Amino acid sequence: MYVITLIALSMQSANTISGITTDDYFSLSYVSSCSVSPSGIFSAWTEGRWDEDIDKRNTDIWITKTAETDSVPLRLTFDEAYDGSLQWGANDEWLYFSSRRGNKGDDLPRNGKKQIWRIKPNGSQLMAVTRMAGGVDDWVLKDNGKTICYKIEDETQRDDGWKTLRKNHEDVEYGHGIVDYSELWELNLQTWKHTKVWDEDRVIQYFSPSPSGNKIATITTPDNRLITNEGWSEIGIYDVETGETELLDDSLWRAEAPSPYGWVEYPKWSTDGSRLVFSVDFDGYPREMYVATFEKETPVLQTVGREDEVTLGTSPIWVPDSYDLLYIAEHRTNRPLLQVSNVGNGQQGETKEVITNNLICWDYSISRDSKEIIALVGTAGTLTSVVLATSDPNCVIVIANPNQHIASWQLPSVKVVQWESPDGTTVEGVLELPFGYTSKDGKLPLYVHLHGGPTSAVSQNLEISMYGRGILSSNGWAVLSPNYRGSTGYGDKFLTDLIGRENDIEVQDILAGVDAMVDSGLIDPNRLAVGGWSNGGYLTNCIISTTDRFKAASSGAGVFDQTMQWAIEDTPGHVVNYAQGYPWTAEKELREMSPIFKADNITTPTIIHVGEGDERVPAEQSKALYRALHDYLEVPTQLIIYPGTGHGLSKMSHRKAKIEWDNAWLQKWVLD
Repeated sequence: MYVITLIALSMQSANTISGITTDDYFSLSYVSSCSVSPSGIFSAWTEGRWDEDIDKRNTDIWITKTAETDSVPLRLTFDEAYDGSLQWGANDEWLYFSSRRGNKGDDLPRNGKKQIWRIKPNGSQLMAVTRMAGGVDDWVLKDNGKTICYKIEDETQRDDGWKTLRKNHEDVEYGHGIVDYSELWELNLQTWKHTKVWDEDRVIQYFSPSPSGNKIATITTPDNRLITNEGWSEIGIYDVETGETELLDDSLWRAEAPSPYGWVEYPKWSTDGSRLVFSVDFDGYPREMYVATFEKETPVLQTVGREDEVTLGTSPIWVPDSYDLLYIAEHRTNRPLLQVSNVGNGQQGETKEVITNNLICWDYSISRDSKEIIALVGTAGTLTSVVLATSDPNCVIVIANPNQHIASWQLPSVKVVQWESPDGTTVEGVLELPFGYTSKDGKLPLYVHLHGGPTSAVSQNLEISMYGRGILSSNGWAVLSPNYRGSTGYGDKFLTDLIGRENDIEVQDILAGVDAMVDSGLIDPNRLAVGGWSNGGYLTNCIISTTDRFKAASSGAGVFDQTMQWAIEDTPGHVVNYAQGYPWTAEKELREMSPIFKADNITTPTIIHVGEGDERVPAEQSKALYRALHDYLEVPTQLIIYPGTGHGLSKMSHRKAKIEWDNAWLQKWVLD
């Protein structure tokens, strides 16, 4: 083991290699989640590695002894199965997880559907816990690991007057009327008996059994469409004995909230079952956390304050045997792990830092008995490692580092930069420079990397990404990642300033950042490029329709017309919030937000990427951009559509194509 402190450890040696290649990128492991055993003895995590044979990144489970300095991590699973959702049983005896082993048509439980499995910490006795033909949708351990509560789906025809006609014509698809309603079942892990505990005409998005098991917190929607999460969801307390559900008063996150389109998420009970915490994600507005206290006849509901107006990076959980909450926050370019004391009955105590400063926290787990905390942490000089928190929030002990081989790589330097926007607001971003660069080496080409969201932010951690970070900056480029207006971590006003001003205020923030980098003397103003994915793709479209100063652009899954976006995406509340209205009430706002109406200004050679099955920013947006540029405006362009892919690129071959096409595009139009 070794320690990461405020000064990030340098992992580079004198025997370094040249810039990061595509093959280097696919040698990286991705640590995505972690779980510490009840006693704190074992730490487990999921690690994804690229596999060319399956054309994807397969996820397996690893484990080690938390406190033993000479402990060598043990790989527990090896199947092509995408293992995850780690949960410990009682007394460290079993590690439970979900997995999709096998293929369609194979015998149960290896039928390619999600099932619950378990394994001993020493890697022995791997066994399937569930054997459901349709698989298990979601699940959680209860009764200290003695019972599993799991959710399945049951397709139902709504009896709305059209049921018979739909059944007579089942070979077509319908907009609504056929719903996969949820059922909750319990599996006793001693008797192995299954019992149905919940069956109503609703769809469960999240659920959480109380510690005693007599109540279940449910967050439900009327059907399976994602749009019904936006204000149609309800949070209720289901009484297992009576079979009745009492809905919580939603005034705090509906009538009294800045937007009615809040997504209610992730309910968690305190150890004694007297308090329930959950979060509500308001697209474009600050995400909030709420606590319901059940010590009186009527629940006491409260909003939990966020010290310094930090943004919730994760939904909160309870510290075992306490009323303290833990959550990862977003604060400027950092992601600290915070603890709020004594929350409930309308009160809350102080907030303290558990992991902070340049230690960028992505996930964490706290042991039930020892209260030890493990986390996934990166820094400006290291990729994500599995670490153990200490009494010093600036210091963690590294348990496992799956990417030690990058010690010989020429990694870019990562630092935070600031500039002033035209309205006087201070804006921040992350600047990456090539390994060993000094001003004597001359001016650099600049790639402006635009993050998605927009309710997101770029952190000051080392990142090697298909979107440009790490790869371009190790190969002779400066990479600027602005946290423009609407980004998280900079206070509520900075976030909400973007409401009603998309394709305006954040574009000014970004272009002011480019000016500041050019004025610094580091950047060649004649070699500029811009790109991003999702909202970053949208902003790319906005910027190239505003200015011709960029020599090349990469637009990934970006919106071109906001009215069309409202009509075809799966979460239209996003557009409604930012436009502050619907197409029939906010026509002017939607037009101003849409780069399609300034497309005749575009002269920048633009490469366009999109997934064929993207539901968030459907491919029609990218096709419209391509049609405008290629067929009507004669702007150099390429359109790349990735088959069988949604909003993100998960296939290895697709990511390789994007990286290599972008590199070639930038080489031709910027460097040549």
